[in-house]
Amino acid sequence: MLNGVFTALATPLTTRGQVDYPSLERLLAAQLSAGVHGIVLLGTTAETPTLSTQEKKQLLDFCVPRLAGKCKIIIGTGSNSTTAAVENTRGVLSYKPDAALVVTPYYNKPNPSGLIGHYKAVAEVGLPLVMYHIPGRTGLKVPAHVLARLLQEVPQICGIKESDYDMAHVTDTATRYAKRLDYLCGNDDLFPEYLSIQAAGIISAAANIFAPAFVKIYNLFKAGKTNESFELFALLYPLIKACYLETNPTCIKYMLAQKGFGTETVRLPLGEISPEHKEQIDALLKTADPAWMIQ
Repeated sequence: MLNGVFTALATPLTTRGQVDYPSLERLLAAQLSAGVHGIVLLGTTAETPTLSTQEKKQLLDFCVPRLAGKCKIIIGTGSNSTTAAVENTRGVLSYKPDAALVVTPYYNKPNPSGLIGHYKAVAEVGLPLVMYHIPGRTGLKVPAHVLARLLQEVPQICGIKESDYDMAHVTDTATRYAKRLDYLCGNDDLFPEYLSIQAAGIISAAANIFAPAFVKIYNLFKAGKTNESFELFALLYPLIKACYLETNPTCIKYMLAQKGFGTETVRLPLGEISPEHKEQIDALLKTADPAWMIQ
């Protein structure tokens, strides 16, 4: 169901920190023009923790009508409070997303029964769920035996966004579950590895700027042109790495600003990237093929 390149959409902001809707509209149009298969709204890259409840609703009211019927839509609804995650998920039902992205509860580090109870409660809302596994941000690494219980007891989980850098864990999970659900790469710099273990696609922050290249990498691989797919990825790789010189989405928003999509502004506790990293990114962008980037 969730196959292909999904962009974890950034939230363009004005220099005063307000949502820049004209830039957002252009960003949405550029993503669709690039041929992405889906958009993730209100994910980490959207700076969701710093958005008010009203801003989140306004963003959904703005984005969903512009995307509906043109690509898949996933909406982030996770929280480290089960009550809040349930309320968030119930609150997006009217937008009819293809799935809700629900991160494993951060900071709490729930035990197995608590984790399963959390997803069971959210699943009762009625939307398909994509479990977002990102131990580096949440402090929780879900062991294989707990994941097996979770997927058995919560069949509404239709996908996993996997952002663990432990490739042994990733490979073990993919070999067990890639045919049972949509296994989605959550690490842009490991996209070829995930494709090789039958990942359904990718949820990508770097695709905000490099959507055309990610779509081509995916399409080439699916067409059996694996060497060509990797050759393009290898060319893009330095730029992918540059997206994460500092905490996401700071560098991506700087790149978007250089392409005329809003400003580099992020909300505290994120801040402006260093002059050294700006110089490094500028140099890389000058060497990049324009066909790789949104226009």
